Amino acid sequence: MNKTSILFVALVWLAQSTFAQSEKPVVPKNWHQLDKTETGFNGISLDKAYAFLQSTKIKSKRITVAVIDSGIDTLHEDLKSVLWINPKEIPGNGKDDDKNGYIDDVHGWNFIGGKDGRNVKEDSYEGARVYHKLKLQWEGKEVDVDKLSPADKASYTNFQAAKAKVVGDVDPQEASYLKAMYDKFKVGDSVLRKELGKEEYNGEDLKALTSVTNPDGKTTRGLILSISKANNSYEITNKELLGEIEGQLRKADAAKVEPKAYRKEIVGDDESNIKDRFYGNNDLMAATPFHGTHCSGIIGAARNNQKGIDGIADNVRIMMVRAVPDGDEHDKDIANAIRYAVDNGARIISMSFGKDFSPEKEWVDEAFRYAEKKGVLLVHAAGNDAKNIDTASNFPNPVYINGKGRASNVITVGASGDEKNGGLTASFSNYGKKEVDVFAPGVSIYSTIPGGTTYGNASGTSMACPVVAGIAALLLEYYPRLTPQQLKSIIEQSAVAATEPVKIPGSTETVALSELCRTGAFANAYEAAKLADKMSKKKK
Repeated sequence: MNKTSILFVALVWLAQSTFAQSEKPVVPKNWHQLDKTETGFNGISLDKAYAFLQSTKIKSKRITVAVIDSGIDTLHEDLKSVLWINPKEIPGNGKDDDKNGYIDDVHGWNFIGGKDGRNVKEDSYEGARVYHKLKLQWEGKEVDVDKLSPADKASYTNFQAAKAKVVGDVDPQEASYLKAMYDKFKVGDSVLRKELGKEEYNGEDLKALTSVTNPDGKTTRGLILSISKANNSYEITNKELLGEIEGQLRKADAAKVEPKAYRKEIVGDDESNIKDRFYGNNDLMAATPFHGTHCSGIIGAARNNQKGIDGIADNVRIMMVRAVPDGDEHDKDIANAIRYAVDNGARIISMSFGKDFSPEKEWVDEAFRYAEKKGVLLVHAAGNDAKNIDTASNFPNPVYINGKGRASNVITVGASGDEKNGGLTASFSNYGKKEVDVFAPGVSIYSTIPGGTTYGNASGTSMACPVVAGIAALLLEYYPRLTPQQLKSIIEQSAVAATEPVKIPGSTETVALSELCRTGAFANAYEAAKLADKMSKKKK
């Protein structure tokens, strides 16, 4: 899963450094919503958008936004009032009241859970799954590519790409270092858990813990505090960091060992059959709700309730569809998650996930076509590998694998920042002059996190994606007749062009933003609202 990998990047860098950190300028918690002309921060001009929309005297209509992600804290003070409620389902009676095939799907559905209540937490990486699946067929064989059938040629090409990724990307020295660091981290973590008297803790807890004398505990405390500082969030927990390291270790092991089938035993479906759709459970928290909770809050956390944060859209309901583990998602689950969201009334689907391989892409393509036919906009995060996805593989994407065109209802989002928090383009963001449509705020975004009353920062195109999904939802509230294609066009045409060169993510070289995305611009809610109003008046 190409979620926010910033924790791991910071973890490796900090662990090999002296933890020296320069002080970052302070940016407002809601910087991503601000107007650059009025405040100097490169946000989406949300207050101006609301002022304009209210001046039209148009009454807003409630919009359902599906978030396909890792789960959600359904009890969070800023989210529980905005959760989608299935009107035909009676909560907790153990029956499929609406006869849609999913029992007690009150707020959404979990496609990576089992009927016995267990849930998939971690999973392997798709590259490893592809590599080991095709290894027996192609490893060590002399192959004349020109003589292969189209199907075999595609299989061999996938094997070669997966092998290069899985085997070629592994640095034995770095893997050895990471394993040693993990072992030390776990020892220090056990010390800190005992000192604090709790199994899960975060940077805020460690700030107050100044009495640690055990050397391993002191080292782990310093590491966590330094990572928290680098990410501008002291809500990062010990369990999240351990999960990040374990994920990287699984990736390193995949070069030698066939990945464990984490999903197979728990979910119990026929993964080779896309028509086998009625599996999973209704547990939307599932012990992994951080990512989905944060993304959901960006879109629609309750506004004007004097709690935590204000989401972007004020009249939305969030439908959670859990399909993304800690690792790479499976194509079948994504395809079924999209169909579930569409069938249950979502007008927009926010998709903050991605991977390098998609062995059943045709299933996802069909789901894209289904959403397109039903008038649903798909908003997708570009990914966090600082790579050019015009040339590098990145899935899901709108280009149909059969070569027959591309989906017209997909908008792909890169992550922008501000000059005061690292630059106008995020250093980690994927980009592409053809395949990334627009950039939106994705650095140090403050939003809801699990804990009921808890908030914190996270960075990634995972955050930029729900910013654009929130803008799209706000537009639909007031102009509900807009098609997905019109929404996409409005967001792109109204985006504010960069007026100065920006850094190519992952380098110090600067270029025009038009070299990094189709529009060469940053999404802006105010400009989008004005254009939506103008377009709607033309239609009348």
